[in-house]
Amino acid sequence: MPRKQPVPRKQSASPANPRKRNAQPATTEDPAILEDLAIIYAEIISRNPEHDFDPTLDRVKRVCELLGDPQHAFHAVHITGTNGKTSTARMTESLIREHGLRTGLFTSPHLQSVTERIQIDGEPISAQAFVDTWNDIAPYIGVADRESQEAGGPRLSFFEVLTVMAYAAFADAPVDVAVIEVGMGGEWDSTNVINAATVILTPIDIDHQKWLGSSIEEIAATKAGIIKPGATVISAIQRDEASAIIRHKADDERARLLVEGQNLTVLQRTLAVGGQLLTLQTPAGIYQDVFVPLHGEHQAHNALLALAAAEAVLTGGSALNAERVEQGLAQVTSPGRLELLRSSPTIIADVAHNPHGATALAEALNEAFGFRHLVGVIGILGDKDAESIFAALEPALGSVVLTRNSSPRCADPVDLLPIAREIFDVDDVYLEERLDDALQKATDLAEADDTVGVGTGTGILVTGSVITVADARTLLGVK
Repeated sequence: MPRKQPVPRKQSASPANPRKRNAQPATTEDPAILEDLAIIYAEIISRNPEHDFDPTLDRVKRVCELLGDPQHAFHAVHITGTNGKTSTARMTESLIREHGLRTGLFTSPHLQSVTERIQIDGEPISAQAFVDTWNDIAPYIGVADRESQEAGGPRLSFFEVLTVMAYAAFADAPVDVAVIEVGMGGEWDSTNVINAATVILTPIDIDHQKWLGSSIEEIAATKAGIIKPGATVISAIQRDEASAIIRHKADDERARLLVEGQNLTVLQRTLAVGGQLLTLQTPAGIYQDVFVPLHGEHQAHNALLALAAAEAVLTGGSALNAERVEQGLAQVTSPGRLELLRSSPTIIADVAHNPHGATALAEALNEAFGFRHLVGVIGILGDKDAESIFAALEPALGSVVLTRNSSPRCADPVDLLPIAREIFDVDDVYLEERLDDALQKATDLAEADDTVGVGTGTGILVTGSVITVADARTLLGVK
């Protein structure tokens, strides 16, 4: 069981205290509530976006203080890293929930609805719960906004507001354990107002240089900022530079450090229908033939980190019931991660948006699918390293259709064209401004190459950004 039991939220005198509510999703949603959700989301998204913010915890701390510090009402698992955070978070949550505790899950970004970001017991909160949470915290957000602006600062950002909403929803549910994914970095990320007893660091690589720095050392130092005194820290295999930073921070905080390759090991991995069979070793024991319904070697390592975190939360580091571990991992889903969107032709989507993620994607595609000809539909944000992403994907792709997603931050595919033609054969690179046209072009290319029949060795990969994948899922009617 968690070593820190949930505590009641403190009550504030003014504005009116937030009321308790059922945060479970409804089977149907009232159209009026959906309209309210759309209005509230428009208000929240009008604030500074996730990529444009003032890196400080002060505003979130202030709102949480006004709310009675809801972030301290539950045990927390805090997850940072460059890639693999969301899948690891979903695995960790599922393992903990399978052992009988009520769970919260906060991840980002979302694919289709903002309610996906805040989950209770494995399900997104309902539109009604989202609206109720906003109505409860809006007065407090207003107080912090005014105080910040009077001091010459900005209002709370989009992500800061969602962080506060998540913590309030989790406290009101109430949940026993919340698994929290960092938005960006760690030390000054708005999620870092929690005092997490369990921390996971997935592989750290170069990304978000504008905010995190241009070196592995700088990025690792920022991400290691979520390590709190006495925590259990679980780290993936890291570059030497990152490993040294993490170990130094753990020593400073007198934290227990478990490192993949030293204390944690993927002993065996075998391909299976719909995923892979794993044998995982932690200091507490060996878990044999555990099925994970996700593709790619990287997901095996994510499962290992999640398992070690679940041990830390549930038993303080002792072995877990093997059957519950099997059940917890077998039910994991991770939308947008090598996700099959359609067959005939086969369309797969993956949110890889940096070179490290693209490399893992290419390896997983080769291992799990073995396409004879794969057409890439790629839309990348303008601040990403397009050349390195293309180079990482090149071994897996036979042809490429460059396109644009719905984000104003999307790179102009015209600008990407000469870069792509340096990596791929000139005759295999195409451009379609609209994503629906790009999908149609990719379908035509796949069908033209498939002389035996659609779906027998050819396919389409949609990738480059979470937004590109989200747009494709909407176009194809995937929910």
